[in-house]
Amino acid sequence: MLSRRVAAFGFAWDGLRYISRTQPNWRIHIAIAVVALVLGLVLRVTPLELALLTLTIGFVLALECVNTAIESAVDALGGAPSFAVKCAKDSAAAAVLVGAIFAVIVGAIIFAPRLLLLF
Repeated sequence: MLSRRVAAFGFAWDGLRYISRTQPNWRIHIAIAVVALVLGLVLRVTPLELALLTLTIGFVLALECVNTAIESAVDALGGAPSFAVKCAKDSAAAAVLVGAIFAVIVGAIIFAPRLLLLF
């Protein structure tokens, strides 16, 4: 039983390695996440705000993983391109876009007041 759980973590790490190697948007999200977290530390956001930033970042990264999984699964099915395939891929990408838009809103709510005080 324990070996199955350890194997499951290995599969998850394989997935993260695949995503980080093949998905340019993943690397963009990671870079923006690092900037947001460093900015949060520099601007001394509260622990609650830092937790909210971290959760928001995790949400966007998780959506990017799901998007990649859906795209890969649809591609693995093969077959001719269809409207259903387009809808599946576009909807998965839209989920990431919606998450990223709301992440920007969260970042603006947390950072804007502090940044405005600097000017």
